[in-house]
Amino acid sequence: MTKTKSQSKTWRKVRLGEFANINPTVQIQRGKEYPFLDMADVAPLSRTTNWQKRKVFKGSGARFEENDTLFARITPCLENGKITQAQELKSPAFGSTEFYVLRGKQGISNSDFIHYLSRTFRIRKLAEGSMVGASGRQRVERAAFENIEVEVPENLETQKRIADILSAFDDKIELNNKISKNLEATAQAIFKEWFVNFKFPGHEKIKMVDSELGKIPEGWEVKKLADIVGLDKGISYKGSGLNKSGMPMINLGCFMRGGKFSYDNLKYYSGDYKPRHIAEIGDLLVSNTDITQEREIIGNPVIVEEWLGNKKYLFTHHIYILRPKSDLNKTFLYYLLRQSAFRARVIGAAAGTNILGLSKEAISSFEIIIPPAELVEKFTAMASQILEKISSIKHENQKLSALRDLLLPKLMSGEIKI
Repeated sequence: MTKTKSQSKTWRKVRLGEFANINPTVQIQRGKEYPFLDMADVAPLSRTTNWQKRKVFKGSGARFEENDTLFARITPCLENGKITQAQELKSPAFGSTEFYVLRGKQGISNSDFIHYLSRTFRIRKLAEGSMVGASGRQRVERAAFENIEVEVPENLETQKRIADILSAFDDKIELNNKISKNLEATAQAIFKEWFVNFKFPGHEKIKMVDSELGKIPEGWEVKKLADIVGLDKGISYKGSGLNKSGMPMINLGCFMRGGKFSYDNLKYYSGDYKPRHIAEIGDLLVSNTDITQEREIIGNPVIVEEWLGNKKYLFTHHIYILRPKSDLNKTFLYYLLRQSAFRARVIGAAAGTNILGLSKEAISSFEIIIPPAELVEKFTAMASQILEKISSIKHENQKLSALRDLLLPKLMSGEIKI
């Protein structure tokens, strides 16, 4: 876009290395514990506020502070948008060696503006184009990264106003995420109170009896998952069938640490598949593979939702679908699989050297306690309302993200004047 005469005076072309501090000095001590950010923990084009993971600093790793931006420099992490800004960070931190750290320069650039600048399609594509090295391990060289030409407002206040507009969207998205997290925690707490601690409505009148799993309420049953669900593995797809269009396909990349799930990582497949490889709205899926070695992804359940108009999905061989053999509600099963007892089974049964796998037998032989149908229905009525609210929040966030991403290049290029 051709800029107006007045606009050209307020924007200038400059090398990224002149505009931003790249890998600024951060003082941290060897042998001391600090917040740590692994590449796998970074959500694409995001702001990170969860600093529960900590490690002892042994001398290597990207060092950063509050408001710094971490920019993945290695394939395929850069192509996957592994760019995040550190927020709500109370101390210095460090992370993967495969990050570049960006920070504003005193009197020249605003750190929030730099974060959104780094998220623009142009910067990411120029960085990707400068990668060198062996296939599969290509990296952006620092000199090439610093030499990327950017066009930016000279005025710091203009930079701040642009960043504030974009930050407002992310602030709302993060607030919504916190609401969703609290709603999910509420549903899980009710499930645990009723079906693990046996403090369900009217429990005072029910006698406790012996079972294979210890004392349970009279009238409840112990069964194996195989008695109530059938398991099918997803499609072993061919890479040649992956396209920008086709059938949306839920894959291992959709399952994230902390039990989170993202439809942003869907793939699209135009190859052959069978009816058993299709999941529909309301179906229950469980991941059966993990490459993190920390067992944070394997065994995580998700209930399939409509997303961007998609109502049917393929799912890959890294995922099982659980199809109830009876009328037992999938919402009840979902919260059952979120409990610590199932997590313990998954952690103990996951096997493999570099890639962990979970067998059908490990899931199907898991023993569970089945309560009376009327109690399951009562819980499901409450939990379904919570899940609907969470789903509504996800769709609102998707719209907010889309609007933010629409404004991002226009604000960053000066097409929209601030």
